[in-house]
Amino acid sequence: MAVRVTQTMLNNNMMRNLTNSMGRMDKFQEQLSSGMKFSRPSDDPVAASRAMFYRSSLIENEQYQRNVNEAQSWLELSDKSLDEAGTILQRVRELAVASGNGGLGPDSLAAMGKEIAEIRDHMGNIANQTVGGRYIFAGTDTVTAPYDPNDGDGKFTNANGNEILLEMNKGIQLPINVIGQDVFNFTGKGGQNIFDLLQKVVNDLNSGQPVNNELGRIDEQIDNLLAERATLGARMNRIDLIKGRLENEEVSVTKLMSENEDADVAQVITNLKMQENVHRAALGAGSRIIQPTLLDFLR
Repeated sequence: MAVRVTQTMLNNNMMRNLTNSMGRMDKFQEQLSSGMKFSRPSDDPVAASRAMFYRSSLIENEQYQRNVNEAQSWLELSDKSLDEAGTILQRVRELAVASGNGGLGPDSLAAMGKEIAEIRDHMGNIANQTVGGRYIFAGTDTVTAPYDPNDGDGKFTNANGNEILLEMNKGIQLPINVIGQDVFNFTGKGGQNIFDLLQKVVNDLNSGQPVNNELGRIDEQIDNLLAERATLGARMNRIDLIKGRLENEEVSVTKLMSENEDADVAQVITNLKMQENVHRAALGAGSRIIQPTLLDFLR
């Protein structure tokens, strides 16, 4: 059965189609002006959900990179401090070897004692090294100085052996500090930590006694420092690898986010021009659909 098409139906269909055509042109114009494929989640719910995921991934990545940078600051300063401690211990060893020279008198030995006393005080400064106002060799008690120069001849008083953990990536937590107990309170076979050993060396030299018999204990402390630096170096290498992976992940996620959100300007311009031509054609067809009036015949 044939359906009767009225003028009102033609007019309504024409207006609806023109409205839809202008809506598509508006969409392309908005994409062109904003540079984005969509401006509201309702425009493309799937792409909007992916955009939220990519943005949250980037935020996590940025936080992990900040953690890695902080860890590198701690570990690099710790490595430099241990390197400095090893250097001054080598100087103590040189002086201990030289003290075995039988031609040296009490004054020469006392002069060596004064130099080693200064080295001992400097070792205390290294033990109290800070980064951002926090003591790096104090375990998790970063607000209390681990070395107390006013405790007798100076003591390493910190007994906190806890690690400071930072999350470098999802599920990966690494310590960023060197345990000061393992470095400055290491006793070895001699039963004396590094400060007690240096103080004994100073006392013996001040009393006119050579200290070349302490070389074994000094070497123990040097070997312990080297072992701690080796462990620290392995951790720094791993953090460098994690940092590289985070940077690569940032580039990949940023690329995916751009592909998901950013409009292809050339394609949008082409679509807009095509839609303009379609709209002009629709207007031309609509002008023929509208029923002529008496005024059209009076022209």
